[in-house]
Amino acid sequence: MTREIAAEQATPAVAHHGEGPVWNASLGVLAAVDMLRGDLLTIELPHEGTAEVRRRHVGDVLAALRPRARGGWVVALERGFGLLDEPGSAAGPRSLGELWSDEGVRMNDGGCDPSGAFWCGSMAYDSTPGRGSLYRLAPDGSVATMLAGVTVSNGLCWTPDGTRAYYVDSHTGRIDLLTVDLAAPAVTSRERFVDVEGGTPDGLTVDAEGGVWVALWGGSAVHRYTPDGVLDTVVRLPTTHPTACTFAGPALDELWITSSEQGAGVSDGRAGAFYRSRPGVRGLQPLTYGG
Repeated sequence: MTREIAAEQATPAVAHHGEGPVWNASLGVLAAVDMLRGDLLTIELPHEGTAEVRRRHVGDVLAALRPRARGGWVVALERGFGLLDEPGSAAGPRSLGELWSDEGVRMNDGGCDPSGAFWCGSMAYDSTPGRGSLYRLAPDGSVATMLAGVTVSNGLCWTPDGTRAYYVDSHTGRIDLLTVDLAAPAVTSRERFVDVEGGTPDGLTVDAEGGVWVALWGGSAVHRYTPDGVLDTVVRLPTTHPTACTFAGPALDELWITSSEQGAGVSDGRAGAFYRSRPGVRGLQPLTYGG
């Protein structure tokens, strides 16, 4: 039987296109991006009631970010990777170089692997099929293309044992399971994990029991699938376009969800807010970038 729970609105509508939430335990903050405004958003946790969101402008586009093991952030900029210092620094991101020159393609979403590399995928601004790729930034700064010919490269998160990764190309309407040889590095297989119904799969996270939580763009919900692909939990939201989710807080027992005003097409005080629920399961400590 599928259980249903509700998410509460935890902030005002603060983002035009909120994305990529991640918990940074060393800073005690939940971080996310307001992608197309190029802003880093942070919330200090634990926090009850309406949370204060701090905003830091980074560049024209800030697609995704993850904590660095040595402090600060690794970031995906519009057409490549970069490094960003801790809050309080006036310095902007240090670009690691553009990976392509086509202004019609941008970075979109990603996450780190167990070896300390940061993966992020791209998409065309107009979502033209096949124009995206999935890239891997190694700790030594080298970049490899892990998948080509994708359309809207989205959520990526590893299984609790670190052997495989769940991956979303939103255009397919499904979640895939990647087998990865991190020593090569190479994606050695890509299998369908589950077809998603009720919305378009977007950002995702994995909990400590191996459950996969995916935000449904246009679906007003987050779905949880068991490791064998059974839908067992639906988190309902009062806005149409949730974008991504992550576990956060000192106990990793709060599921935080970003949302978009861009997809919703309205400014109703709900689209673009952060949402929170306590689903009764804990998350995994986010993997960090080792470079």
